[in-house]
Amino acid sequence: MFIKRLKLTLEMIRFEHSVFALPFALTGALLAFRESGTFVASGWRTVFWIVVAMVGARSAAMAFNRLVDAEIDGRNPRTKARHLPAGLLSRGFCLGFTIASSALFLFAAWELNTLCLRLAPLALAIVMVYSYTKRFTHFSHVVLGFALGIAPAAAWIAVRGSLDPRILWLTAAVTFWTAGFDIIYSCQDFEFDSESELFSIPRALGIARALMVARALHVLMILSLLTLVYQLRLGALAVAGIGAVLALLIYEHSLVKANDLSRVNAAFFTINGWVSVLFFVFWAADIFLHNQRIQ
Repeated sequence: MFIKRLKLTLEMIRFEHSVFALPFALTGALLAFRESGTFVASGWRTVFWIVVAMVGARSAAMAFNRLVDAEIDGRNPRTKARHLPAGLLSRGFCLGFTIASSALFLFAAWELNTLCLRLAPLALAIVMVYSYTKRFTHFSHVVLGFALGIAPAAAWIAVRGSLDPRILWLTAAVTFWTAGFDIIYSCQDFEFDSESELFSIPRALGIARALMVARALHVLMILSLLTLVYQLRLGALAVAGIGAVLALLIYEHSLVKANDLSRVNAAFFTINGWVSVLFFVFWAADIFLHNQRIQ
């Protein structure tokens, strides 16, 4: 019975979508190793605990979001079949999973370094407060973006034990990227949000203008990445990775029209999964070649 409920919980939190933020966190870690000039044997241990921390934080945030939004999800035709509104899972079990995931995250932070542990409660607060923002601000998408955006900066801290302001360009890039695709996704709920007086960019501006905002945010993402390339003096493969991301984002926006949202799921899930994975592949390759040259 427990295994069945755990499986349902992993479905509820879309565990497989950890691919969105994890590659950016790993990129932040690799950039930190690059700046330190070495990848010692203990580096693999650090990477392991970064992954554990990411999984724990995301799982806690998603489960908490489902708890907070259970009543709203039950009224929304698009989400009423989710696990809590449909009665597939109890609130008690979901709360227990949230607490366990939070504890896993805090333990991983403790295993990393002192600064990570000190900042861990703040990180949890940031990723959880998002669940309430749609009730009072149209900028909830940016809050979600920042919740994911802190991942590469946190990974940098995990490796170096301190924060280099330059890595905040990657935080900005992930924030703009996430906010942009979340705006696209929330266009599906324009009518429901309006009726329920929930806040979102589509409700504030209308779907057509919201899609324009999403495009502008993705332009800012590309500019942030280019700035980071300049700041850290990265190579041609990193620039090529930005080109791949740009091409995918252009394709993503071509799938969604103000009068046709039928392909939003493809734009949201499939394309953005490829964005994060291809970005990591190109930038990891650039970092690897850099290390090869200096050895």
